[in-house]
Amino acid sequence: MNIAIFGGSFDPPHTGHELIVKKALEILDIDKLLVVTTYLSPFKESFCAPAPMRQAWLAKMFQNMEKVEIFSYECDQKRQVPTIETILHVKSLYPEAKLFLIVGSDSFSALPKWNRYDELCKLVEFVVAPRGEFTPPKDLKILPINVNISSSKLRSFLDRRFIPKAIENEVIAFYTRNPMDNRIERIVTALSDKKAEDIQVFDMTGKDYFVNTVVIATTMGERHGLSLLDHLKTELKGAGESFLHVDADENWTVIDMGDILIHLMTPAYRVKYNLELFLKEREDEMKRVRGVE
Repeated sequence: MNIAIFGGSFDPPHTGHELIVKKALEILDIDKLLVVTTYLSPFKESFCAPAPMRQAWLAKMFQNMEKVEIFSYECDQKRQVPTIETILHVKSLYPEAKLFLIVGSDSFSALPKWNRYDELCKLVEFVVAPRGEFTPPKDLKILPINVNISSSKLRSFLDRRFIPKAIENEVIAFYTRNPMDNRIERIVTALSDKKAEDIQVFDMTGKDYFVNTVVIATTMGERHGLSLLDHLKTELKGAGESFLHVDADENWTVIDMGDILIHLMTPAYRVKYNLELFLKEREDEMKRVRGVE
């Protein structure tokens, strides 16, 4: 069995990725092509679109290609995963398979910096998708294409010509949202991942409140709140967020991020203090003030 592996952040996927997959299926003698979405690239500090969203986009792009599988191993780990770990995992699933690893020419040039590079070279045959000027070494497998678009450039100017039609509207909608929306989505996703319940988001912009957004979530018990705090620190600091102040105990944890305030409360404390009612009253008060003015 021959398997090709094509990994990346895909933030967002673009027509270059689409072309790489099509060309690999065309010229490589393979039985399966695994598209591997990183949760967070080992060479990056943050992402824009959450991993489940990027995987869903890829699934839509390649749903009619029977040899293509969206491989969720790295996303399932919810951490940075070096390529060697993914290759060893695939090898454990398909012990007799010959593995091809598809990389861009820029990544190929940086391969010696990759984790356990020498071991990786023994486990896979590299296949390179050129981008820009590239002089390949002798006997290296090359996909006869030249991809002149990158995800970072696409995020900057969102040219529809480079967005696959199957996901065009979703990608445009996501990357043109208010940056605050992306930050809140990341917080909600992190809380959901660790089983926080009844997550509510309150937009306090223009309501004479000291933060723009308040997030409230119910914990499953006293120690769960502290566990959620640790998880948020891991997820959000990697995305460049700052925790200005944290007041943490087993019943009620408050996280001050400057313009965002997060409350993690046990069920009893959430009922007792009823922050939702307080915030709603604040909103109604501002409406009355504006009505008078």
